[in-house]
Amino acid sequence: MVSRSRTISTALSLVAVAGLLAACSSTPTAGGGSSSEPAADAATTITFVGYGGGGQDAQIEAWQTPYTEAHPNVTFVNTSPPDVAQVKAQVDSGSVQWDVVATAPYAAQQNCDTLFEPLDLSAIDQTDLVEGTVGECYLGNWINATPIAYRTDAFPEGEGPKTVEDFFDTEKFPGQRGIVNNLQNGILEYPLLADGVAPDDLYPLDVDRALEKLGEIRDDTTFAPNVGALQQAVEAGQVDMFLLPDSRLVPLMQSGLDITVVWDETVASLNAFAIPKGAPNKDAAVEFISSVVEPEQVAKISELLGVAPVNTAAKPELDEFTEKVEVYGPANTGGTVLQDIDWYAENFNDVSNKLTTWLAG
Repeated sequence: MVSRSRTISTALSLVAVAGLLAACSSTPTAGGGSSSEPAADAATTITFVGYGGGGQDAQIEAWQTPYTEAHPNVTFVNTSPPDVAQVKAQVDSGSVQWDVVATAPYAAQQNCDTLFEPLDLSAIDQTDLVEGTVGECYLGNWINATPIAYRTDAFPEGEGPKTVEDFFDTEKFPGQRGIVNNLQNGILEYPLLADGVAPDDLYPLDVDRALEKLGEIRDDTTFAPNVGALQQAVEAGQVDMFLLPDSRLVPLMQSGLDITVVWDETVASLNAFAIPKGAPNKDAAVEFISSVVEPEQVAKISELLGVAPVNTAAKPELDEFTEKVEVYGPANTGGTVLQDIDWYAENFNDVSNKLTTWLAG
């Protein structure tokens, strides 16, 4: 397994675990590619719960469609959004409807063997997988970076922010900030970095210190409820600089919006799949998610979304926009901080409550 330490100098993206309580859509589709045989020859329909939008469309294209082509007996029903509270409701009622759920790995780890199934992933070749990709109750599928970025036209003289500290300097760099109000996208890590905490010393997070620093830009910040809302705010010109995941920056750039990415220290997180306890098609779900970490599938999702691969053997062919946001690529001349899964699994509830209280204050 390949080690990528929590802090990585390079020369070379809370996936929302507490979303709406009900899935907002349900669409059957073909579905990702693998050389393994399905768990059974009988017709199987896997209910796949993602975050909707372009990201889920990319998962269908990169993973589900090739998988169904290789395994004609397997089809997919896609729905969104994933929600741990909904998983709990299904498990508690004894009527589990979902098979594969996109989630933050620490949510799966925190609820391992209660809400999510322990997974036997021993059949996966882990030689080239980034360390931490395989957990007891989750399997990572990509690395999301959430870099600091800004609308280039907001700083027409080319004098935009260049460091994490600049993002928090409203006198030198006036303008509206945009931050997603969940834990997955660096809302606590960036304030601490700006306040002088070294990347290697971030964890355990000093939450009070982070919120105090965040308070310095509170009046100049739009706190968006989710990444989709922040993406729309960027597109509408409602924010000037922002913390937006790589997979959301790419479509904005592709649409013609001129965005500059600030490569100083960048917070990144592992995106993962988990299987609800008592899932009706557990074996088929395990075989499917095992396929998405194969080099070809990892490369394809990186090409479509600009996310970093969890398999270092993957060789994605990136376009000019995905290259600009590739956190482990040559564009990143700064460092990368991977969120600490163990710390979040242990502290998520308390920290989430504290953040929610602060945002409401």
